[in-house]
Amino acid sequence: MKLCVTGSIATDHLMTFAGKFSDSLIEEQLDNLSVSFLVDDLQVRRGGVAANIAFSLGRFDLDPILVGAVGLDFSDYRSWLVRHGVDVESIHESKAAHTARFVCTTDSASNQIASFYPGAMSEAREIELGPIQDRVGYLDLVVVSPNDPEAMLRHTAECRERSIRFAADPSQQLSFMGGEDIRRLIDGAAYLFTNEYEAALTEQKTGWTAEEILDRVGTRVTTRGAKGSIIESKGAEPIEIPVVPIAAVVDPTGVGDAFRAGYIAGLAWGVSAERSAQLGSMLAALVIETTGTQEYDLNRDSFILRIEDAYGSAAAEEIGRHLPLTIV
Repeated sequence: MKLCVTGSIATDHLMTFAGKFSDSLIEEQLDNLSVSFLVDDLQVRRGGVAANIAFSLGRFDLDPILVGAVGLDFSDYRSWLVRHGVDVESIHESKAAHTARFVCTTDSASNQIASFYPGAMSEAREIELGPIQDRVGYLDLVVVSPNDPEAMLRHTAECRERSIRFAADPSQQLSFMGGEDIRRLIDGAAYLFTNEYEAALTEQKTGWTAEEILDRVGTRVTTRGAKGSIIESKGAEPIEIPVVPIAAVVDPTGVGDAFRAGYIAGLAWGVSAERSAQLGSMLAALVIETTGTQEYDLNRDSFILRIEDAYGSAAAEEIGRHLPLTIV
């Protein structure tokens, strides 16, 4: 299955604050907000939603094609992705801008305050999927994850024109896009990925009810934090998947990306929606236990054992059949 992942490619600057943001916020003064937090730690990591998803798919030996725009400072990151099984030949390299930057501070309650500098990402709107398909052959699924909004709309429009199945993952770009653009983005998607808040925001901004959205997408996958995830398809009973128990919350950055990667890997393997979501939940657990979005340890035996503990032996056996023997 040829998987193409479009979206942001960025460098993450991750900081931790020992207190709670809420202790420094005065409700009556929020319109004059001026705060600074003394952080305990700074980690500079590779990130970006599309790169995170592609990295995890690469670790499952699925040879994902990563599509996005980067700056001239991308050489080390490029080598890292290549070493982990990601096809980077269709990445656009800017001649003027730096690779995007994500700067995020997480407090002791796992609340986050973040800023995102798009940089080269703004040039992603220049990328066409046609030449990529000419290079690699027919694309079975294109993931349209957060990116330059014009690029996202261009990719979904081209998928519809070329009859390519696509997964819409608008995520944080929902805050910036208007209702008409969101309708254009998700209409006809084979899969729609959001978290619980984003699901409600999608309905509010598009003016479509949950039922109307299901009329326009094949499957709606909604993550719900500690409550797990729910998979909905028209005419079928919803499937609810609990989370995998974790040792500790170390850093929530990239957890949603990991879930999506696991779910998409399940699609590529041809397992059920339930198994795909369980795989996504297991990968999300590894990421939340690690600082950084691509630094988690992936040990095959431990991975299968934790799935068995969370979801039973049948799930562990079925997912284990597809896991590469090479991951240690």
